[in-house]
Amino acid sequence: MKNQKRNNHPIYKPVLSTFFILILGVLALSAVSNTYGQGLNWEGQTGAFITPFAYTSQSDKDKVGKPQVAFHYLYGGDVLGSHFQASVTVGMLNRAEFGYTRSIVSEGSSTAFSPLFKNGFNIFHGKVNLLPENYNKNKAVPAISVGFVARTQVKRVGGVLNNQSTNNGDIYVVGTKTITANPKLPILINLGYKATNASVFGIAGNSPKWEGRAFAAVAAVIPAGKGAVIIGSEAAQQPKRLNGLPNATIPTTLTYFVRIVPKGDVPFNIDFGVAQAVGKIQPGVDLKARHQFAMGMSYRF
Repeated sequence: MKNQKRNNHPIYKPVLSTFFILILGVLALSAVSNTYGQGLNWEGQTGAFITPFAYTSQSDKDKVGKPQVAFHYLYGGDVLGSHFQASVTVGMLNRAEFGYTRSIVSEGSSTAFSPLFKNGFNIFHGKVNLLPENYNKNKAVPAISVGFVARTQVKRVGGVLNNQSTNNGDIYVVGTKTITANPKLPILINLGYKATNASVFGIAGNSPKWEGRAFAAVAAVIPAGKGAVIIGSEAAQQPKRLNGLPNATIPTTLTYFVRIVPKGDVPFNIDFGVAQAVGKIQPGVDLKARHQFAMGMSYRF
């Protein structure tokens, strides 16, 4: 999908950026509790914008839940281009979720580097809750889950240079806790650790080896009429090295987001955010994606 003229239109970028920020706001709000924690993240997991929560997509104890769908957009800049994510996720037995996301790219305008990031890929994910939040009526107990992400047909950077599709993935454990000491301002805290060989969630392709990386998120839930607005931030460490560019150094990915939940009983969320991904990774290589707007929408049938 190549649409350089449209991407360069003076109105196109601000409009898409604003839309992405609104979507992130809704997703953030839905993530602050098990009620407001049903928004899907960038890769289709129940989570904030880039990090997964220990919560899972809604389902009954003995049934498969109704599908949840999401769409995300990120304007990655002139080098990375525009990224579109279409996701579907299903909860199971009130303890697990599985889903699929297709990553689609509209190539950037850099003749030198954009061809390294123009290909889409598949994302499969799953998560199982090991310990429910507030287990045995203990309000100090966080939700704890384990999960995986498997990406296939990843032809980015090293894959392009070697003319081959690659695979990469994550295996992680995550704990999530919603603190309600002040009922008027609940606080959500999310901490996790993963083993991964993906660089920037596959956007930059693969890292040379599997590494242990930490991730975290914090958000505040602000009641707004019958709904809520969630404001928060995330950090996700990345493997330092990148296949195909051995001298490159990849920084931690940061996001700042707002999630809007229009109404507590309506299974719809909108997120808006700003992502700080990758900039100058080595002399002469600047990916120009350190202050990029994004947005997303999530709906559960």
